[in-house]
Amino acid sequence: MSHFFPETIETERLRLVAANPETVHPLDVYEACSHPEMDEVTTYMPWSRHETPKVSKDFLDDCASKWDDAESAQYAVYPRDGEDGAGELAGFGGIHTEWPRRVGTLGFWLRPQYWGRGYSGERAKALAALAFEVLDLEVVEVKHAVANEKSQRAIEKYMGTLGGGRDGRDRNSLPVEDGVADQFVYSVSRDEWQDATGGEYDAEFHWDAGDN
Repeated sequence: MSHFFPETIETERLRLVAANPETVHPLDVYEACSHPEMDEVTTYMPWSRHETPKVSKDFLDDCASKWDDAESAQYAVYPRDGEDGAGELAGFGGIHTEWPRRVGTLGFWLRPQYWGRGYSGERAKALAALAFEVLDLEVVEVKHAVANEKSQRAIEKYMGTLGGGRDGRDRNSLPVEDGVADQFVYSVSRDEWQDATGGEYDAEFHWDAGDN
């Protein structure tokens, strides 16, 4: 694999591992993404519950291809030792890079049993630091479906901590099962992040998975 992005990221409670068929087993992804609970997760997502293991394998192959092309870094998210469900696949999160704009867009989802723990903000703080300190991007943005109140609460909280806020509404921008939906858009600039955080973050980036 290309070593452009760190292969693992560790925060206080989470371990993020590069999503590809070599590091994450497709059947583990299928077990998580085919469960009926995922219908609740994917309500506001442009994808639906995985119907076959082949869908999960194709997802990981796509993650690996975009990783190698430096288009995006997608990570499997695992709670670390000491957390309830430690070592289990809790969800996925990553950053999509638009190099000409110097913008990184964050994305994230968790299985319902891991909701309410603050994992979304913890992961966002690590990926914002990656964007600004490592990838030399100038803006980090996040979007969510207007109707997704859970995401709205989480994003407003952590974007405020990072120094950013809501920019506006992106109409008909999210493909969903019954058509398209509007999204709220949030962003934070590198200067805003620096002012709000002092450039400090609680995350470790590892480019060689063998170091861990």
